[in-house]
Amino acid sequence: MFYDETKVLLKAGNGGDGCMSFLRQKYMPNGGPNGGNGGRGGDLMLKADENVSDLRNYHFKKHWKAKNGEPGRGSDQNGRGGESCVLKVPMGTEVRLLESGELVCELLEHKQEILLLEGGKGGRGNATFKSSINQTPRQFTEGKIGMEGEYLFTLKTIADIGLVGFPNAGKSTLLNVMSNAAPKIDSYPFTTLVPTVGVIDYPDDFKTLTMADVPGLIEGAAENRGLGHRFLRHVERCKLLLFLLDLAATDGRNPSDDFEHLRKELIEYDPSLGKKPFLVVGNKMDEGTASDFVKEFKDRFPEIELLSISALLEEGLPELKRQLLQALS
Repeated sequence: MFYDETKVLLKAGNGGDGCMSFLRQKYMPNGGPNGGNGGRGGDLMLKADENVSDLRNYHFKKHWKAKNGEPGRGSDQNGRGGESCVLKVPMGTEVRLLESGELVCELLEHKQEILLLEGGKGGRGNATFKSSINQTPRQFTEGKIGMEGEYLFTLKTIADIGLVGFPNAGKSTLLNVMSNAAPKIDSYPFTTLVPTVGVIDYPDDFKTLTMADVPGLIEGAAENRGLGHRFLRHVERCKLLLFLLDLAATDGRNPSDDFEHLRKELIEYDPSLGKKPFLVVGNKMDEGTASDFVKEFKDRFPEIELLSISALLEEGLPELKRQLLQALS
């Protein structure tokens, strides 16, 4: 199962308490103060890691805490600082305050680090209070409490191209033949239940593009029907949308109607998605009904180019790769 959203309770470490202590030796029964300072509490950090694919670690373990700082000791020994807690998350993770929904940060690049919660400061030992007018101070301070909070982690896939279409349009097949990805493929709706990202190579141009196969949408996805919002949020960060239409009219669908419905769902979910550049591709051109549906699409949308391909037979793919590179150059 793919985990792209979870709630967590996070806490930085507390600072160690300062120590009250005095030097006591055989020939120095009334020595001066030598209580050390407490160690600082560990921070709670977030780090984006390209090798982490989802948020499963934080689905099964909800509470994470950095180590506390150690207390100070006599003989002017300061406590050791607490070990920081570094949570590795997938690139594209969005962090919000659970109660208010306020966006705290986003981690978009590999090895990007965010200091989310600071550890508490260590307390002062009584040695630090010694002065010319107070040679035997008995003051010390306790360590400060580390910061804590409840957060919502949400993963939004990062890719150059978002592959959008209704179930069984052939998105997984297309991604499989154009890239190094290997999504599950079958003739059932919702075979793809998780976003899959593949890399399209352009060796002659020394470039690569990433394409995300977003799980099949259904009408009403913008109102969160089915798994609507969980699917739609994975296209938010894509630079280009590729609408894949089923020219075989599988499940009795009309490709032109599908295009209208897909655009409508995206715009209702987030109006900014309607402003993204896009390509429209008709798949399964090898089917007998394809030519009629291509003509209907051109009649209804004369200003939009429809590129016909067959992902299964790998026909029309060189032109599709060329247009994708051109659109993103």
